Amino acid sequence: MKIVICGAAGRMGQTIIKLAKLDREIQILGVFESNGSSAIGNGDPAIRSVKDLKNFLSEADSFIDFTNPSSTLRNLELVKEFKVSLVIGTTGFNEEQKNKIVEISKNVPIVFSPNMSAGVNILFKLVETVVKRIPDYDVEIVELHHNKKKDSPSGTAAKLAEIAATSLGRNMNDIGVYGRHSTNTLRKKDEIGLFSIRGGDIVGDHTVYFAGPGERIELTHRAHSRNTFASGALRAAKWVVNQKPGLYDMIDVLNIKNI
Repeated sequence: MKIVICGAAGRMGQTIIKLAKLDREIQILGVFESNGSSAIGNGDPAIRSVKDLKNFLSEADSFIDFTNPSSTLRNLELVKEFKVSLVIGTTGFNEEQKNKIVEISKNVPIVFSPNMSAGVNILFKLVETVVKRIPDYDVEIVELHHNKKKDSPSGTAAKLAEIAATSLGRNMNDIGVYGRHSTNTLRKKDEIGLFSIRGGDIVGDHTVYFAGPGERIELTHRAHSRNTFASGALRAAKWVVNQKPGLYDMIDVLNIKNI
């Protein structure tokens, strides 16, 4: 299978390239970075400018994008033009940008997930199950990442909160609290709190707390290596190429809707 990778100089891009080169089922057509990037011309395969991306998509089977929301949206137009299946690992989209992804997915198959690891996606399903069983417990989420991460909260933490809110019949836009710093921080009953910690080289930790009278449940996922995310992205790229146009996530890729 022939793939192209955008965001090639980033931590995830480099890890995906490393694992793809070891995969006998994959041929890397090209790897790309934004115009003017100091990484262009470096690496094996050499990183190219995105201005050359269009020249490669006619031969590509899947396109893996780990960039930023504005870059991903620009790439979506090319994906639509060339009918290339797409895996989006970019996070930090607003609602309008998410709606654009939904619109493009009517024309091409897209896997869109804030986290590509099997363990985190199992965590998504567990949170959905637990919150429905104990809807009166308080839900709080804490995430830890390295000190170079730009978006906060992480896409994974935001997804966990969204799952919890939806399972409770609530809207995260109405009940989400992002950190607490004021003279009046008394917790409202329906709140879901998200807290971000940034430091060192932490790959990614997420803990969901369900706190009730006299007890609490903690569901935690800790990533030891970016390999788990990269291997998930490659797995998604192999899977999505055989799907009909539509919007999918890693739950579909892993076939774990019922857990």
